[in-house]
Amino acid sequence: MSKARRGELVQALPVGLVYDPVGNVVLDPDTSVQGSVARVFSTFTTTGSALAVVKAFAADGLLFPRRLKTGPRKGELVWGQLQHSRVLQVLHNPRYAGAFFYGRRTDHRRADGTMTTRVLPREEWTVLITDSHPGYISWEQFEVNQTRLAANATAHGNDRRASPPREGPALLQGLVVCGKCGGRMTVRYHTRKGNHVPEYVCQSEGIQHGKTICQRIPGAGIDTAVSRLLLDTVTPLALETALAVADELTARADEADRIRAAAVKRAQYHADLARRRYLAVDPANRLVADQLEAAWNATLRELGEATDTYERAREQHTGPLSQTQRDAVTALAADFPALWANPATPMRERKRVIRLLLTDATLARTDSTITVHIRLKGGQDRTLSLPIPLAAWQIRQTPAEVVSAIDTLLEEHTDSEIAAILTSKGMVSGTGQPLHARLIRQIGKAYHLRSHTQRLRDEGLLTLNDIARHLGVGTSTVKTWRNQGLLTGRRANDKNEYLYQLPSPDIARPRRGRPPRKPAPPTETTTTSTTRSAV
Repeated sequence: MSKARRGELVQALPVGLVYDPVGNVVLDPDTSVQGSVARVFSTFTTTGSALAVVKAFAADGLLFPRRLKTGPRKGELVWGQLQHSRVLQVLHNPRYAGAFFYGRRTDHRRADGTMTTRVLPREEWTVLITDSHPGYISWEQFEVNQTRLAANATAHGNDRRASPPREGPALLQGLVVCGKCGGRMTVRYHTRKGNHVPEYVCQSEGIQHGKTICQRIPGAGIDTAVSRLLLDTVTPLALETALAVADELTARADEADRIRAAAVKRAQYHADLARRRYLAVDPANRLVADQLEAAWNATLRELGEATDTYERAREQHTGPLSQTQRDAVTALAADFPALWANPATPMRERKRVIRLLLTDATLARTDSTITVHIRLKGGQDRTLSLPIPLAAWQIRQTPAEVVSAIDTLLEEHTDSEIAAILTSKGMVSGTGQPLHARLIRQIGKAYHLRSHTQRLRDEGLLTLNDIARHLGVGTSTVKTWRNQGLLTGRRANDKNEYLYQLPSPDIARPRRGRPPRKPAPPTETTTTSTTRSAV
């Protein structure tokens, strides 16, 4: 305990730290180990997520070292795929920040005799000495990392405001606060024409206690308004930011290249060592010779894999930006809105930019507006008032000019004729579909428009049966007279049905099924006789 309080107690060190010959803690002299550990911290600083570090290592084809703690190969350094649990161990270990600690965990024996280990809060540690030995990061950076990890961990609990940025299109994911109850609002996605549309929902009380949803607000319009605010804020810094990002990407690519090159050198060393061991063995001792030959072949395979990985990565690595490329970046960065709207920009990166500028956004919905109160990192506040987005039925509503045109044309035309006339003028329905007779009828019923048939009936026109009874003839006779022009009929619908006007009282009565005779034009000398004949 006395040695621990002085920071001199010898402990098992994490990978990347070793004891020198005099017992001081130093960085591992293996540059490939140093580069891998440093890469974990730099990637976490860039991405802000332990899982993103794992994905970055996998994407670059990088391995991570570890020392075996048990078995015949105890203490040997081996390399393998980086795991999420390993990243968390590295990020939470104060030794990487140059700090000596003791008493972080305590053991407790249960009633059944089993032992459990519990991690104590920092204020209960027995010893904590900062800047005790060299580290990969400073203590201040370690504190920042712990704060970020704690914020990310809340994504698995009730408070999701500080959750890490995800790939979904909701720009304010994890930053939205309900303006009614003060709770954290989550994101719900709906599919519209193959695209995911966000909706911010305050439903924690509804889930926990079965209450109704406090608020649900469509998020597309809010994200657009916040994007405009962001563009107005960031545009003056677009040039410097774009070039800084380009330089950072180049530096990260060079660092990954150095790590892969070190892996090739390490594999070459092990292959040469295995070769020397094989050549030094007595050829007559076949048991040992066969084993050493198999080990040599294994190291040669590892060397080939490391070399292939290195060469593939070298082919994909474009190196630093040339002056021409920097000029192109400069020209593109001058138009930051184009960069922001570029489909190639990942949504996760847009959210990371948002979190650099915004603390949170409080949403409150009324009957007519949505109020968005934004808190900026610098302490300033902005308030946006947005209209309530149209409902789905309102978006698909038939344009007023189309309804007015249908109402006018119904005076003289049938449904199919109206559809042909409006289509020739380029008019479509509220959903963008071409107009047809059935759709014209549906629009007429929805807007309570009188049909063409009803309008003709209102003018006093008679149906086929009515005019036949009035004239005392059959319906076929009426149709014949209409075709001969003796009766006036108007087309009532698309079924080729007609409505008829009352005939003139001076038309001759039919005799023996013959069509009536049209009266002769009246003259001064024959007016009286013609009238008597008609009567």
